[in-house]
Amino acid sequence: MGISLKNVYYTYQEGSPFEGQALSDISLEIKDGSYTAFVGHTGSGKSTLLQLLNGLLCPTQGEIQFDDFVLDRESDQKKMKHLRKKVGLVFQFPESQLFAETVLADVAFGPQNFGVSRERAEEIAKDKLAVVGLNDAIYNKSPFELSGGQMRRVAIAGILAIEPEILVLDEPTAGLDPVGRKELMALFETLHKNGMTIVLVTHTMDDVANFADTVYVLKGGNLVLEGSPSSVFQEVEYLQKIQLGVPKITNFALQLQQKGLKFERLPIKIEELKEMLLHE
Repeated sequence: MGISLKNVYYTYQEGSPFEGQALSDISLEIKDGSYTAFVGHTGSGKSTLLQLLNGLLCPTQGEIQFDDFVLDRESDQKKMKHLRKKVGLVFQFPESQLFAETVLADVAFGPQNFGVSRERAEEIAKDKLAVVGLNDAIYNKSPFELSGGQMRRVAIAGILAIEPEILVLDEPTAGLDPVGRKELMALFETLHKNGMTIVLVTHTMDDVANFADTVYVLKGGNLVLEGSPSSVFQEVEYLQKIQLGVPKITNFALQLQQKGLKFERLPIKIEELKEMLLHE
């Protein structure tokens, strides 16, 4: 299931004195099976876009097509349940949405909400908890007794339990230590390799370089740059101008260039840099 946005606009509090344009004339495609990243400074429209992808918001102009389902200004929120099963949205700090008395009940809630029996929902919950690296020792614990990293994994397992085709992630590693961040990104990469479409919003350019196959850059609600990470991160001067960075390896290569080493193309991964230096 791919997603296509055609001339999408979104205006907050439209028609009021507090009206604000969050997105303007966005047209793009998220291909089935892709790993797509969205980057942009705070206020660029990234989170609004993610909520449109899940049907939490409807465009004020334009349309979003999910296979044979079209989301536009006239879409009925009551008909969004089918879409939300296909597109799972993991908010920033998803652990804040945990609510049940036990971990197992929390993860099983989603499938039950879509009509799955309690017994089957608990089987799915156990499977998804295993996917995120949690075992049966925590099934009957309160989610609020767990560490912050474990709570986040429980919340992600709850989204995976509805078995979405597309997983949309809003800064999923925010607040985690380096080990926790690395483990979580490895989990998303495994899900992607197993066929899941991943959509990632992040401020961490190394994650874009290492995992995404397509990146879209937003500024002030507009789409200003798009392409493969390798091509987008060649635009160092422009990215710095709009207060975005580049991967650490690209920064290092720039420092080498300043010392006289020349690159035909700036590397974005350490493997690329090694290869270029070997042939220098």
